[in-house]
Formats: sequence, C-alpha cells, structure tokens
Amino acid sequence: MHEYTSTARVWGLSCPGFPEEVSRARRWTRDILRGSPLAEDAELIVSELSANAILHTASGHQRGSFHLALAVSAQVVALSVTDEGGTGSAPKVEHQDQEAEHGRGLGMVNALAHRVIVHDSQGRHTITAELFTDGHPGGSLW
Repeated sequence: MHEYTSTARVWGLSCPGFPEEVSRARRWTRDILRGSPLAEDAELIVSELSANAILHTASGHQRGSFHLALAVSAQVVALSVTDEGGTGSAPKVEHQDQEAEHGRGLGMVNALAHRVIVHDSQGRHTITAELFTDGHPGGSLW
C-alpha cells in the first residue's frame, strides 16, 4: 500500500442546532453503517452526542450548529461530534444515580464505546467515541 493511502473512509455532516437535526444525524449514521453490527450502538451514540451539543452548548443557540464526522475502517468506527462551545468547561463523564433526570448521557456513551475522547479546541469541544469491531482492533466491521 502507498504510504499516503488509507483504507479508512470518512464522512462529515454539518447540522443547524435544531432539535429535529438529532434524528437527521441518527438517519445519516444508520445509512452509512447499514448492515454493520455496530450500527445500533453508533446510532445511539450520535443521538446522545448531538442532543448534548444542542442542549448544553452554543450549538443550540440561534444560528448555532454542530458537526459530525464518521470514520470507518476494518478495525474501528469512530464517531465525532463537535459543538460550538460557550460552556466554559469541557464535557465529562459523570456517574449519576438511577433516579437522576439529567447527566447520564455521556456515561451511556462511555458504556457503549470502547474509548471516548474529549478534545477542547478554542472553546469548542469534540467528543469522539470509538467502537472496535468484535470488541477489539483487528475484527470485522461487516
């Protein structure tokens, strides 16, 4: 293989910060991953991260937006959602009790994904959730 060639495929989607865009993000993810055993988990993760961007950051304000990236290789599906920031602090996984009405979303993402990475850049946050095929790198995606 040529040193500049990758077997990973990458897609991107920008969405206005409206609540109905969460379902669009889910459909987009489902369409790309159709037939993959990781599709349902990926759809749930994208739904939660997109909703969090709209609810908890400037992405949900007038003229706000959020951005999705989906990278697929034979070893991993990586889902990233970038918000517009405005919160002053980076998102973090918090362990809430069963009765809590809010604050469990990133915990759910962390439970579904094999790895969750939070990156802060110029006040914006990108949360990337990685799903390894067969539970580990080197498995099969379909």
